Amino acid sequence: MSCRSTKVAPSVDFDHSCSDSVEYLTLNFGPFETVHRWRRLPPCDEFVGARRSKHTVVAYRDAIYVFGGDNGKNMLNDLLRFDVKDCSWCRAFTTGTPPAPRYHHSAVVYGSSMFVFGGYTGDIYSNSNLKNKNDLFEYKFATGQWTEWKVEGSLPVARSAHGATVYSDKLWIFAGYDGNARLNDMWTINLQDREHACWEEIDQSGEIPPSCCNFPVAVCRDKMFVFSGQSGAKITNNLFQFEFKGHMWTRIPTEHLLRGSPPPPQRRYGHTMVAFDRHLYVVGGAADNTLPNELHCYDVDSQSWEVIHPSVDSEVETKCLQATMPSGRLFHAAAVIQDAMYIFGGTVDNNVRSGEMYRFQFSCYPKCTLHEDYGKLWENRQFCDVEFILGERAERVLGHIAIVTARCQWLRKKILQAWDRQRQTKQESSEESDDGAAGGQRDIPACHRPSGTQPLLEVAIREAEAQPFEVLMQFLYTDKIQYPRRGHVQDVLLIMDVYKLALSFQLSRLEQLCVQYIEASVDLQNVLSVCENANKLQLDQLKEHCLNFVVKESHFNQVIMTKEFEHLSTPLIVEIVRRKQQPPPRLYSDQPVDIGTSLVQDMKAYLEGGGLEFCDIVLLLDGHPRPAHKAILAARSSYFEAMFRSFMPEDGQVNISIGEMVPSKQAFESMLRYIYYGDVNMPPEDSLYLFAAPYYYGFSNNRLQAYCKQNLEMNVTVENVLQILEAADKTQALDMKKHCLHIIVHQFIKVSKLPNLRSLSQLLLLDIIESLATHISDKQCAEMGSDI
Repeated sequence: MSCRSTKVAPSVDFDHSCSDSVEYLTLNFGPFETVHRWRRLPPCDEFVGARRSKHTVVAYRDAIYVFGGDNGKNMLNDLLRFDVKDCSWCRAFTTGTPPAPRYHHSAVVYGSSMFVFGGYTGDIYSNSNLKNKNDLFEYKFATGQWTEWKVEGSLPVARSAHGATVYSDKLWIFAGYDGNARLNDMWTINLQDREHACWEEIDQSGEIPPSCCNFPVAVCRDKMFVFSGQSGAKITNNLFQFEFKGHMWTRIPTEHLLRGSPPPPQRRYGHTMVAFDRHLYVVGGAADNTLPNELHCYDVDSQSWEVIHPSVDSEVETKCLQATMPSGRLFHAAAVIQDAMYIFGGTVDNNVRSGEMYRFQFSCYPKCTLHEDYGKLWENRQFCDVEFILGERAERVLGHIAIVTARCQWLRKKILQAWDRQRQTKQESSEESDDGAAGGQRDIPACHRPSGTQPLLEVAIREAEAQPFEVLMQFLYTDKIQYPRRGHVQDVLLIMDVYKLALSFQLSRLEQLCVQYIEASVDLQNVLSVCENANKLQLDQLKEHCLNFVVKESHFNQVIMTKEFEHLSTPLIVEIVRRKQQPPPRLYSDQPVDIGTSLVQDMKAYLEGGGLEFCDIVLLLDGHPRPAHKAILAARSSYFEAMFRSFMPEDGQVNISIGEMVPSKQAFESMLRYIYYGDVNMPPEDSLYLFAAPYYYGFSNNRLQAYCKQNLEMNVTVENVLQILEAADKTQALDMKKHCLHIIVHQFIKVSKLPNLRSLSQLLLLDIIESLATHISDKQCAEMGSDI
């Protein structure tokens, strides 16, 4: 095997030795920033540039450029530069004629230039010459030259408070305000060739956002996202995504967000949104007459929102002020440089303009793939050990006992009952032979049995049909169900069948998901079909929702004029008429909604003992057995997946190591927690043992490794430095060992009093003595000699 260095995560390298069995770990220790930490940087001095709002900021190399805005009295057109390394402000060098003073314009970076489009110009102090613009200016960072692009042909209507971004060498402009009305049109212009550039209006399709202004846009995963904004009476907190290739808009649903889970941010305007990795970060804005300052984060992959809680960190930097969160504000601006977001200016309380600059440190952790990994196990149907026989047609659906019994108590009982029947059948066929009598215990596939010798366990469920049961199974593996397609009544009716099963199987979380999906999918075209099906399935909550929808003033006349109403059953027609004539009193319940347990919670309980009787593999750590579950290990680790598929040990036992290094029992339990339910919390010494685990065991990504590195950076203290030194020596993490010896040398008086010092090996004690000798200066040696 040749020596090589493989990049596996930001600032995390594997430095593979020439031996197949030993991994030397390189953690690249150095200056690091606390994740999710806000820092207030030096504000812009008045002699450099005024405090402002409604301006733009862009990032270019290691600097933030601020253009335009207003200071409360006048519009501005100065260009300021903030150096993020030196934390210093200056006026950017400019030549040529800059854009006229303006605010609510847009600015983007393409190549080595900044492009400014549109905005509102004039004299706000005297309220004269106020008008929107549709001009386009370029600023070259290298020369400081301002030039205006004179474009022939059709132009976008003059506008301000619009959205703008760059994608595929083009500037894209969306919506805004033209002085009379809000817009929702889209225009684009190619920035590669100035001589032949022309504006082109985009023919949009899909769920186009309503006309709006004062909203942000951000590009992530080749899609443009728009969140909230001012749209008159229609103002919402909807998030929309735009496909650049097909020019298709989609409203991202929130119906999959369970009650009790973090909701989307309040509707707002004047906020910022930036993209980093797979996340969108929303800050500030005016939300229903308040100025919130929470930082909201949207995960594009999981389609979920969360509020990011800032780290508690009061460190004071050499050139920077005390760490603090920005206060609520609107019409500020934000940009991203490397792995940090910078926010400048805005309007704060009492209509005051701000000149503050803040920095927020993103986290760079790879995403949790727990749900995806279990989802792939369901899709691939590898290592299935149970077959469900469904409905009167006896349709068959394969599954995994470990996942099903972890997630659903009702199905768990069914599986145990099937095992009991299987045991009784074997006992009867064995004719009282010794081999057939197993002491009265359930004949569960035991850990010591050879792989592949057990037939599939058959479990009959007559009350379930295959299609809704498969949707239910998908939920058990992923915590999700597929959202019904708009306008497809059959999709909604299928989810109603799933809801019926969720009630029967006592899956509270799935119940809530189904109800939210169905209620959000009910419209004028399908309400009668859904109502009739709810009546047939005795789903009273959904039937009630449909009846209330029908008798709503804006719906009633349209619904009763449809053909579907003519064919509705007489009892339902009577209910609708009576409901319209005399609506029942609204009943409010203050009882908390049971949202059930999540995949993470269920798998945690399963590992901690809930799944012991279903174990079918034994992991041996230094000779000590740890029962586990093949399907779970195979879903999360390509190492185990290949083993169980190709060369499963005959005795059903697997020795655990990471290369030739055997992890500690504590570190091994930390790894199992990561495998079963994605937990990354562990003592720092465990992080050293597990740093190479993602590489050796073939996890889906290096999330565990990134957390191990951060855990080590943040948590090596005088109190645990000796344990980490031992772990570093055992795992041959040479730079971490050096880091620990450095701490020991500089804190030796405190370290020398630790009881663990006496239990160190002779070689480690010699390493400490050698480090002490190396770091003691000649002057200190002389002082020590004089004492002797």
